[in-house]
Amino acid sequence: MFVGLAGYVGRPEEEGAVGVFRKSITESTWQHVLDFRDAHVVYVHPNSANYIFAGTDDGIWRSTDKGLTFEKANLPRDGIGIWSFLTSEDDPDVMFAGGSPIEIFKSIDRGKNWTSLAVPILEERCSGPFSPRVMRMVQKPGKPDEIFAAMEIAGALKTVNGGETWKDVSDDLVQLSSLPHLQSSIVQKETLAEGMLDAHAITICPSQPDEIFLALRMGVFKSSNGGSTWEDIKIGRFSPTTYGRDIKVSPSDPSTMYVALSVAAASHEGGIYRSTDCGKSWSRFDKVKVNGTIMSIALNASNSDQVFIGARYNGEIFGTLNGGETWQEMSLPGKVKDIYSLACG
Repeated sequence: MFVGLAGYVGRPEEEGAVGVFRKSITESTWQHVLDFRDAHVVYVHPNSANYIFAGTDDGIWRSTDKGLTFEKANLPRDGIGIWSFLTSEDDPDVMFAGGSPIEIFKSIDRGKNWTSLAVPILEERCSGPFSPRVMRMVQKPGKPDEIFAAMEIAGALKTVNGGETWKDVSDDLVQLSSLPHLQSSIVQKETLAEGMLDAHAITICPSQPDEIFLALRMGVFKSSNGGSTWEDIKIGRFSPTTYGRDIKVSPSDPSTMYVALSVAAASHEGGIYRSTDCGKSWSRFDKVKVNGTIMSIALNASNSDQVFIGARYNGEIFGTLNGGETWQEMSLPGKVKDIYSLACG
């Protein structure tokens, strides 16, 4: 298992370890394997667990030995912040990386060298204390050139030609913000649509390939028409907390999804909810009390009973090895900054 840690813009003075930690699921000791960069995302290549990627505040760091050592990958320039990764479903050597400011990069050699794709042209709808970020990408099953991206404080993107051109598919998210319960303005005062544009994760159920699920500040939303319109699935019917930070589909069950819901970006409460019918209904899955916003869910592709969650503060990590029957704490040692990402290899 791998954990990515970084500083939080709201607490720049806070001290603690950053980077990537690693440990075996059956062991108790964590190794600090990358310790000199903020790591906003850690990613295990789905076709080869030897390849581990860390998206940092200064580019991509790549491991070919299961995260024991890392080398810096070749991006077009230095100083690029990386927040997400995606591997093409039809070619394991083709990968995509999402950056901040908004930019998407492509590799054809399993992440060693990267080139920039067409930079998306976005309508500037709101400002903030940081540049918008590409937080997550997903390919439409069976159509590898059709990719959707979730962007923090910028909504959602779509390409149908593998990234040669991009289309902003956020207009209907802004329209939905006219509803009072979907209005939010925290980092700026220009628009109440900020919360609906504050997207963190996006996924597609392979069993329902035309349905796209987007987790954002105001809840979880679904599109059945390629992002032209979005529907509030009213996650509040199932959960007292609705701040969506992560959403993932089980690698072994195309109808099972998990979503991380908390009170806010910097809160002390949250839970994991599971759907076994591709998002139609949800129920509480975890049996733990977290002390921070749940930032990330990690699912073991080789064992569907193993699910792990990371909360923002104090290196707090919990996991189940038996499908949610029991949970154990496996938190990081010492003083650390904020957890941003978990991954299983």
